[in-house]
Order: sequence, then structure tokens, then C-alpha cells
Amino acid sequence: MLKRRLVGVVVGVGALVGGTMLARADEPYIPLISKGFQHQFWQAVKSGAEQSAKEHNVRISFEGPETEAMVDKQIDMLSAALAKKPQALGIAALDSKAAIPLLKRAQADKIPVIAFDSGVDSDIPLTTCSTDNLAAAALAADKMAEAIGNSGEVALIVHDQTSRTGIGRRDGFLNQMKARHPNIKIVSVQYGGGDHLKSAEIAKAMILANPNLKGIFASNEGSADGAAIGVKESGKKLVLVGFDSGKEQKDDITSGLMLGAITQNPVGIGKCVVDSAVKALKGEKLPRKIDTGFFWYDKSNMNDPKIAAVLYD
Repeated sequence: MLKRRLVGVVVGVGALVGGTMLARADEPYIPLISKGFQHQFWQAVKSGAEQSAKEHNVRISFEGPETEAMVDKQIDMLSAALAKKPQALGIAALDSKAAIPLLKRAQADKIPVIAFDSGVDSDIPLTTCSTDNLAAAALAADKMAEAIGNSGEVALIVHDQTSRTGIGRRDGFLNQMKARHPNIKIVSVQYGGGDHLKSAEIAKAMILANPNLKGIFASNEGSADGAAIGVKESGKKLVLVGFDSGKEQKDDITSGLMLGAITQNPVGIGKCVVDSAVKALKGEKLPRKIDTGFFWYDKSNMNDPKIAAVLYD
């Protein structure tokens, strides 16, 4: 009978003894190390991974550091996961290079590695389940440009400059503005670590330093939540474009504080990781990348069933 560990981070098949799941000898164990645990996005990824684990009768764990700035702690988690000799591994790297030495160890131990959300600068992962961040941020740039009349000053609050998601969303936005909207000037790119309080302070400082600022693009859930706080507290009227979903962003879009945002498919990302790991364990060949999709959402389409299905609280 399929059961779940009471703490809610391990699912699989086995016997429940004293509140702890005992794995069957033939039950594959697949730890997933995420970039964080505090955002609703990661809870949705976890949900998708748990769904797939149930379908495939495998045992998973899902953990990440308290904040997305804690690269060293994520590396410690990865090391601890490998020490348990898992059958496969999922990793959403906070730093695209820092995890590589440990992933080389996994490769030497013939542990299939599946990257998710944010890849690494290595061919060790058999595949990466993620959003096309360059294309998604380019769409955000187009929506921003349209809203400000294709001219004026804009700024970016990015969650980091070390992960593939941070780099991709920053560069996708900047490259699209340069190529398609040359009359828009980027006056500032700042990094808030995905922390809403830090991002709020950055937004207020940007507005103070750039009195002609027309818009801010914020590259993930924490960045967008913080940017919205900063804009509201400043009293400035400008166009705010976000990334990801969550209750705060949906409320800000409904109220008009935020124009709209890019939503990923976090449940689909979680399912993709476990599905891919299971295929790898069966010896099936995987594509180098699996695009899990993205959508633009705003007040006009939030209730569209296709959009509502990938928004999360």
C-alpha cells in the first residue's frame, strides 16, 4: 500500500513504523535538492514530484535551504543526499558551477542526475526539466515595452547572477530590449537574492535614484513580491512585471499594482524530474532538455482554465 512519511517530504512504497517510512529493498530512492523551500513555487514543484513518485512507486525526498542565497548549505544537502547512496538524484542548482564536483562523484558512482529549474554548466545531468527562461523573459520584455509605449527607462531586480535561471531571465530580458525595443534604456540591474524584503529596499532605491523610471522587471516570486512592496511604499506609479505566481503576485495583479507576470509550470517541473529519473533507471535515453512551458498572465486571463491550472498559492 502506498504511504507517505508524516513529515510530508518522502513518499513511496513500504511499511509505516513509528511514524517513519521503511523503504522496501527494491524501492528506488531519489532525493531532490531544490534551490529553496520558502516560496510557493517550490511547494508546487514538490507536489508534482510527489504525484510522480506515487505513480512510479519510488521513494523521494525534497529539500532546499531556507533562502536561495545559501549556496554552501545546498552543497551540504547535496553531499548528505549522495552519502545515502540513492539510485538517482534531482538537483536545482543555486550556483551553476559549485555543484559540479559532487555531481562528478555521482557520475562516478553511476547515479543518474536530473537537473530541474536551473541547470549546471556541465553535461553530467542527463536532462534538465525547466522553463525556457530566455524566451520567457523576452516575452516579459515585450509586455513591458508595450505598456510603457516602447520608450523610457526601466530597471531589473534579479534573484541572482549565479544560477542558470537568474542568468537566463536577466539576459533574456536585456537582449530582447536591445534587439526589439532600442528606445528603452536599462538604467539598473540589481540582485536581491529572491528575498522579498531586500528586493523591496532595492525597488525603493531604484525609484529614488531614477525619477524618470517607467518600469521594473522582477525575475522570480520573492523578487516580484518585494518589488511590489517597494513600489507601493514609494507611492510611484510605474509598470511592474513579475515572474512566477503565488498569492501575493495574483493579488497585486488583481489590484492593478502589477501589470502581469510569467508563470512557469512548477507541478509539471516536479513530475518531469521524477519521470525522467525513472526512465533513466530503466535505461531509456532522455533529451538534453525538456521544456516544461510558460505563460503570460494578467488580469484579463487569470481565470482562463489553461492559465489557472499553472497558477499556484
